[in-house]
Amino acid sequence: MDEILKRLEIIEKHVLDQNIILKNVLNFNEACQYLELSQSHLYKLTSTGAIPHYKPNGKKIYFNRQELDEWLQRNRQSSQDEIEQQAADYIINKGRRF
Repeated sequence: MDEILKRLEIIEKHVLDQNIILKNVLNFNEACQYLELSQSHLYKLTSTGAIPHYKPNGKKIYFNRQELDEWLQRNRQSSQDEIEQQAADYIINKGRRF
């Protein structure tokens, strides 16, 4: 019986996670779960204006899931192969200028 309850809890968690992915607007707790951030850290990000958010009535905080995805993907770090390719391209192009 315990095994069945554990499996049901896992299924319930997956269903809730799926619902968050399908929603366009997330409340504060859903955004914490979606971003895998603690509530205190997300509050800090909103209070400093570091993350896009909405306060339609001046109190509750909401997030656009697409904007969160864009925020997560900012400041991309190039791979070592990309850096080496950029360096090679720079050297080749610099040699053509002279």
